[in-house]
Amino acid sequence: MPTLEQIQAKLKKLQAQADVLIARKAQAAVDQIRELMLKHGLTTADIESQAKARRTARSLNGAAKAAGATKAARTATPAKYRNPETGATWTGHGRAPGWIASAKDRASFLIDGASETKSAAAPAKRGKGQPKGAQPPKYLNPKTGATWSGRGPAPAWLASVKDRTRFLIDSAAAAAAPKATKAAAKTGKGKSAASKKTAAKKAGATRKTAAKKATAKKATAKKAAAKKTPAASRKVAVKKTVARKGAMKTARKAPVRKAAAKSSASASAAPQAATVEASA
Repeated sequence: MPTLEQIQAKLKKLQAQADVLIARKAQAAVDQIRELMLKHGLTTADIESQAKARRTARSLNGAAKAAGATKAARTATPAKYRNPETGATWTGHGRAPGWIASAKDRASFLIDGASETKSAAAPAKRGKGQPKGAQPPKYLNPKTGATWSGRGPAPAWLASVKDRTRFLIDSAAAAAAPKATKAAAKTGKGKSAASKKTAAKKAGATRKTAAKKATAKKATAKKAAAKKTPAASRKVAVKKTVARKGAMKTARKAPVRKAAAKSSASASAAPQAATVEASA
């Protein structure tokens, strides 16, 4: 089984051989035409004049006025291509002659100023049928992403579909826009819910930390009060003991004072008794 590269190489070789054969045939035809022109003493101007005479005769004989006007305009079309070897010219309309039919790049055969007329006349002339070249995609398969330009046989994913409007790229884009907005809305809702949850978590964490701080303050206050109360009780106990000692000292001093008072009273009563006895 040959590979794709081998097949392409064979195609290139065959195309080169075909180009060579076409060039040979064209050259042979040109040689024959040149021999006939030299034999009969003709030039390209004679051929063109004869062709113009035939065209004008045909237009005058059987064609309508509109057809005659278009043919006259065609006969008045200036030559656009020239063969540098033989001097033969071609207007660019109708069937291409042999000396230019096999040429891939016809720009080398253009007459001076023909390119400008070609570019100016190109927008006015529009070919019939489908445009040539690669066409932009018109249909899109939303599942696989495959596209189709609308030309040629339809692919399998679109051949059996009756209504192809929903596979159009414009409608597919329009249908995809609401989905994108819905997805964005869902993501926005999810983000808002997530932000709310995070805010609630932060608020709960702050409340917990505040409660912990309050309990810690209460515990420290209790500890401080517990530390202060023994000191106060100690001071009160010291004061009580001091008061008790003072009371005991006063209680001890009172009998001594009473005894002294008694002794002093007895001492004072003894002289008085002596004096009374002496007086008696």
